[in-house]
Amino acid sequence: MSISDQVREFRRLHESGCFVIPNPWDPGSARMLERLGFPALATTSSGHAWSRGRADNHVVLEDVLAHLRDMTAAVNVPINADFEGGFAVEPDEVAEHVAMACGTGIAGLSIEDSTGNTADPLFAFDLAVERIRAARQAVDESETGILLVGRSEGFIAGRPDLDETIRRLVAYAEAGADCLYAPGIRSTEQIAAVVSAVAPRPVNVLVSTDFTTLEEMARLGVRRISVGGALARTAWAGFMDAATEIATHGTFTHLAGVIAGAVLNDAFDAGQAR
Repeated sequence: MSISDQVREFRRLHESGCFVIPNPWDPGSARMLERLGFPALATTSSGHAWSRGRADNHVVLEDVLAHLRDMTAAVNVPINADFEGGFAVEPDEVAEHVAMACGTGIAGLSIEDSTGNTADPLFAFDLAVERIRAARQAVDESETGILLVGRSEGFIAGRPDLDETIRRLVAYAEAGADCLYAPGIRSTEQIAAVVSAVAPRPVNVLVSTDFTTLEEMARLGVRRISVGGALARTAWAGFMDAATEIATHGTFTHLAGVIAGAVLNDAFDAGQAR
């Protein structure tokens, strides 16, 4: 599937129904998720950072762009880029960086409003809106047609204010975001309120624990579900349990019953031609 076809397919997925867009952290995990039949994937800043031995939000722009090129080259399904805050504060710099990302083969890209400062965790409202508007302009000028996601981070950045979150998401939609996303909202009331406020624009909900189901999210009008770094954390949990047992007890029980190497080799051999 060509990049332009992937973009068209990605936009089609957002027109109706509800789909899961899981978050691989490297080409191998991306290929495995594609093999399982997921119609689209999304990168995870945290999962990628951990794979590089770094904390979330501590990977530089150049490395992220290279990661996006690696990920899009690995699979034939659309990929949405977790582009954090655009790796800049000022709107013109956000636009410059978004333009770079548009050349990596992605089908979608998200921009968030988190500052990384716990004392003042969100960009000022007007600046946050201008950053989305700048990203919109960069996407339009790229003529790629990729889908722009506007994220408001209050619920995971220490400002869990639903009214403010909705105010921001509505403004992001008006500034050109195609899809809206407020990671951290979990109750049916919160999710329903967001879906209603930005309708008919599609909404992404983060599901990183077992608090809901695909069926329930569809009933609430959610268009897509991502899992953030949860799959990466699942993998790290298995690794840490096994490695800790070996280091602490000198036993190897966690290695019993793991997936066979031949299964992985067969799965990845099918992707070698890419």
